[in-house]
Amino acid sequence: MLRLLTLFLPTVIPSWRFFKTVAPSPRIEYRLIAGESLGGWQEDRPRPASLGVGQILCRMLWNPDWNEQLYLVSCSERLIEAPSQHSIDEINLRVARALPAGPGALQFRLVFLSRQGAQIVKLVEYESTPVSLASLQGASA
Repeated sequence: MLRLLTLFLPTVIPSWRFFKTVAPSPRIEYRLIAGESLGGWQEDRPRPASLGVGQILCRMLWNPDWNEQLYLVSCSERLIEAPSQHSIDEINLRVARALPAGPGALQFRLVFLSRQGAQIVKLVEYESTPVSLASLQGASA
């Protein structure tokens, strides 16, 4: 019985030893560009300020939006480590999919937040070239 318990417990209690390092996670910010007018940078898919108990329980069982957010973080990390067109395209498509249709261009950047003393410092690690929003939304349809 003890042997069975030692085999079962690792499946229930997660081990975090598979992380090589613990580092800040990149955040995606985007802006819309209309002609010569550059929009302000906005965080993509900001987290809600608070959640009720019911929402938390529901999200534990079903949360496809969070899965997509984790995929975007993974693409962002790969883009920083080894830039590839695939990661750029995936981020562009998924950010554009969440925006209303319209003219202009979309540009995203990857930022890291870190604490230096009492201050939170934002470091921009990557900034994409602008891409037509209409072409992105047409590709994701």
